[in-house]
Amino acid sequence: MHDENATPAPDESTDGHSRRAVLRTAGIAGAGLGLGTFAGGGTARAGTREATDGPAAAPAPARKGKTMIGVPFEGRSTVRVGIIGLGNRGGGMIDLFLAQPGVRVVALCDPAKDKVAAAAKKVVAAGQPAPATYTNGDNDFEKLCARGDVDFVYVATPWDWHFEMAKAAMLNGKHVGVECPLALRVDHLWELVDLSERTRRHCMQLENCCYGKNEMRVLRMAHAGKFGDLLHAAGAYNHDLRQLMFDPNYYEGPWRRLWHTRLRGDLYPNHGFGPTANYMDVNRGDRATHISSFGTPALGLAEYRRAHMPPGDPSWKETYIESDRTISLVQTAKGRVIRLEHDVSTPHPYSRVNSLGGTRGVFEDYPARVYIEPDHTDDRWGDFSKYAAEFDHWLWKEHANPPGGHGGMDYLLVFRLMQCMRLGLVPDFDVYDGATWTAPVPLSHASIKAKGAPQEIPDFTRGLWRKARPGIDSEKPKES
Repeated sequence: MHDENATPAPDESTDGHSRRAVLRTAGIAGAGLGLGTFAGGGTARAGTREATDGPAAAPAPARKGKTMIGVPFEGRSTVRVGIIGLGNRGGGMIDLFLAQPGVRVVALCDPAKDKVAAAAKKVVAAGQPAPATYTNGDNDFEKLCARGDVDFVYVATPWDWHFEMAKAAMLNGKHVGVECPLALRVDHLWELVDLSERTRRHCMQLENCCYGKNEMRVLRMAHAGKFGDLLHAAGAYNHDLRQLMFDPNYYEGPWRRLWHTRLRGDLYPNHGFGPTANYMDVNRGDRATHISSFGTPALGLAEYRRAHMPPGDPSWKETYIESDRTISLVQTAKGRVIRLEHDVSTPHPYSRVNSLGGTRGVFEDYPARVYIEPDHTDDRWGDFSKYAAEFDHWLWKEHANPPGGHGGMDYLLVFRLMQCMRLGLVPDFDVYDGATWTAPVPLSHASIKAKGAPQEIPDFTRGLWRKARPGIDSEKPKES
């Protein structure tokens, strides 16, 4: 687990499943890799350098079940958790599940037996019974999902696996939480929405940045009207990952780097889009309608390889097409604008940008600063910390120094999710949010290929976005 308070560290959220999982798609290294439709129409072809895209978004398919908006979990005294993927992310997040009251980790899955063994020792050391383990190949996760004693499946694997693991969990009657991104194709996002509605199981994008201290304070200030009528926001994942992507001991195999041979667009929009969508009540009174994206040339990884990788290294067979910096503009139904950025292949300090502006003022992060009328009238940035006492979320007041990585937001995400499951509450976000936050992955790629042409973002709520409803700005529940 990385400590963002010390040195900005990656929140890849999907670090490591198995070397075999990598080799499953790495053999063509840079080709379309048979991943199918990225943006809703065409099909990737093996032997090509990038995906072939069709239309950006199809009309919403007919609803096959009932909406999951406002649907609570079933309350229970103990939440039984199964974890798939025990690399950097899953191997650290298990500590946070084990730290929660009323939570048992009952099953673990990863083809890397040493990782499962290390995680199982943590479970026993926490005073819980030894968990069931699944290490027999890449598809052993299906047996974990089929268990009768699992309530929630947590997925922290390479991105290629997220869709099918979430699908398997719901088909077996389990709620499921998936690290970023939820899926990589628009049709797969629709399939997860439909499956959640049909099975009555929640499928959630576990976006930890929504629980960041600054993000939650800004959210509550926005809802209190401090920024006036909201106009614009910005979020990003700008993080120099060059060294880590070429480090065989960090990512298990080249899976993370290989995505730079497949897509040109924003590979990781969720950290920026999730919080900014919350500020603007996207899917709760507003919705994201279109995205236009632009990308720079792909030069950073190749330049880093020339400087650091020896001749004959397997990376020399790769051709990188991912834009070094992707900039996207998202339009909402109310006419607001959200700017998204992605850059993991050039030198720069860590930043999620995280800004919000309205008719009464603006907040900007990295570093945090604020300018709001009538509090500030001297054309100078104000002290954001002065708003802490009034506007910090109850989670941050109750857990002033939460354990775990990324400044404590990982812990608060797990705490709040498990609390909602134990008490039978509606989750803070749902499958419609996860699908919306992830849609820029394929759609930004399609827009860049079309020289910035707007791509339609599907209305995954099928019209229900118009109704205001609660989200992550929650009230503290009464524990029972």
